[in-house]
Amino acid sequence: MPKWFNTAGPCKADIHYMLSPLARLPQVHRTIAQQGYFVIHAPRQTGKTTAMLALAQQLTASGQYTAVMVSAEVGAAFPHDPGAAEAAILDAWTNAAKFRLPPDLQPPPWPPAAAGQRLGQALSEWAQHSPRPLIVFIDEIDSLRDETLIAVLRQLRSGYPNRPQGFPHALALIGVRDVRDYKVASGGSNRLNTASPFNIKVESLTLRNFTQAEVAELYGQHTAETGQVFAAEAIQRAFELTQGQPWLVNALARQMVEVLVPEPQQAIAPEQVEQAKEILIQRQDTHLDSLASILLEDRVRAIIEPMLAGRELGDIPSDDVQFLIDLGLCRISPQGGLEIANSIYQEVLPRVLSRTAQASLPQIPPSWLTPAGTLDPQQLLQAFLSFWRQHGEPLLKSAPYHEIAPHLVLMAFLHRVVNGGGTLEREYAIGTDRMDLCLRYGDVTLGMELKVWREGRPDPLKAGLRQLDRYLAGLGLDTGWLVIFDRREGLPPIAERTMTEQALTPGDRQAIVIRG
Repeated sequence: MPKWFNTAGPCKADIHYMLSPLARLPQVHRTIAQQGYFVIHAPRQTGKTTAMLALAQQLTASGQYTAVMVSAEVGAAFPHDPGAAEAAILDAWTNAAKFRLPPDLQPPPWPPAAAGQRLGQALSEWAQHSPRPLIVFIDEIDSLRDETLIAVLRQLRSGYPNRPQGFPHALALIGVRDVRDYKVASGGSNRLNTASPFNIKVESLTLRNFTQAEVAELYGQHTAETGQVFAAEAIQRAFELTQGQPWLVNALARQMVEVLVPEPQQAIAPEQVEQAKEILIQRQDTHLDSLASILLEDRVRAIIEPMLAGRELGDIPSDDVQFLIDLGLCRISPQGGLEIANSIYQEVLPRVLSRTAQASLPQIPPSWLTPAGTLDPQQLLQAFLSFWRQHGEPLLKSAPYHEIAPHLVLMAFLHRVVNGGGTLEREYAIGTDRMDLCLRYGDVTLGMELKVWREGRPDPLKAGLRQLDRYLAGLGLDTGWLVIFDRREGLPPIAERTMTEQALTPGDRQAIVIRG
């Protein structure tokens, strides 16, 4: 049977290329032997479910334990009705146990119990009737909210002292959130209050991303199966773009071997990795699209917005920073600062945020194209100035992040340009006070530096020219745009103040300064 790169749901060894799912959780066996109750937390689509399904099967097959992975997700529909949530969850657990355990290890009929006590009673009954110590892995625990989450966690806490005879020998909560965050998820308002409905001393384990060697091993399985070779440079580039995020690693490979280079006799080169990246970004597959749903959360916005603007974070609670790391949106760079987790997310986040502005754009004829279909930078400049003067003011109100609204509107315009056959790349980082854009269309490459003139600050022209000079040098260009968005109070309308001027960078490169 042929195998495939998996991008949907848990991996299956018989049909998917996959690495050992437990290699990234080396300490889990020790925790189980110690009758530990623990948390497995990692970003979505990193292999948590695959790993815990495999571990449960392995533990049961050893003959030592009754181990099963179940899910709490069906209870999410009843955040304020613990009784209804428990009934739905227990029905799902019965079905899961039927498929995943032999008959003699399946749970007995669930005992009658009052709402808010059903899960605890069920786990107690199962542990007492199981011929082996019971181990339960509860997936999607952080899909629960409010009263239901509190009720479930309290039942686990209450039964914990009765293990292993009267409650599971070991138990894991599996989700995106670490245990310290469950108080907030369950309606707690004070993040500094460490009291939790689940105040058992638990070990917190996380599932790391793939290393570059593991990416090479995974891609090597396809080579062994089909004979199709991934160039070493292609593997390296895939790792650089994804930083080993498992879904992205698989999604890139799937695009390359199924869409871009379906003939196995043709090797995969770095240019196919770049093409696959663009396809993923443009398609906004479910995994990437799910990132958009959390960007408007207040504590996510409080970090992502200044990052996109290149500003310092300010007084942000450390738990909020860790929350974004847990979500997989950010990581701590090797140099020690917070940054977007990988290059693909770095492209996706501003693109997602500029969606509303893109949808609000008027019809714009592509006056920037020559009759031969090439990009004319001077005509592009005139088209943007005309667009900005006429539509900039109202479109700023459509942007979800006020501080970078001009950036999002400009990017929306440029996406209309590159939809005809180009690419738009972005660079931004905390504390740089800028965003860099690189537009590529055919043989034309255009570098842009975006700056904001804020209230009480000096004209950013001088600093912008220095930064543009470095950016153009890195791109190997002699000319570029410096776009200065004036956000001070009491200014004339955008249509009246938008203008251009010529300037030289410190390295004698030509800069077109656009003020608006």
